[in-house]
Amino acid sequence: MSTILNTNGTELRIPAIESELGLFHIVTAEWNPDVTHALRDGAVRTLAEGGVGEGRLRMHSVPGTVELVYAAARLLRQPETAAVIVIGCVIRGDTPHFDYVCQQAAVGIAELNAKGTAPVIFGVLTVNELQQALDRAGGSLGNKGSEAAVAAIEMVNFASRNQ
Repeated sequence: MSTILNTNGTELRIPAIESELGLFHIVTAEWNPDVTHALRDGAVRTLAEGGVGEGRLRMHSVPGTVELVYAAARLLRQPETAAVIVIGCVIRGDTPHFDYVCQQAAVGIAELNAKGTAPVIFGVLTVNELQQALDRAGGSLGNKGSEAAVAAIEMVNFASRNQ
């Protein structure tokens, strides 16, 4: 069993996957790629450490954070989907655009989760400045993508125990 640095500075245990069924999808927004690719890479490493083999992992990319909802909805239609991890980064600017993007993404993912088809893990950073994102994408505060992967494994394990 491995551990990773959590964003609150503590170690987070990486659980072992209990189910051998289904695919894990990672959908990465291409906006702010220095951040989102680091988050994605953290998620991939953590899934591997948890026992999710390459044959069960599918990678996808979309232009931005709002598009993550559409991609996740499409992937949930595939019966072999065990979990979807959406990864994005929205950095506050001088306009209300930040608020609209964050709200659309959060509400959209929450609605997909409420349907209960498969867990959709919200790995989207919503930060005030780039340094805050870098700190959470493998920097001084760990990797939020890794934390999203842990949540995905835990939720797939939960689903397999509670069918």
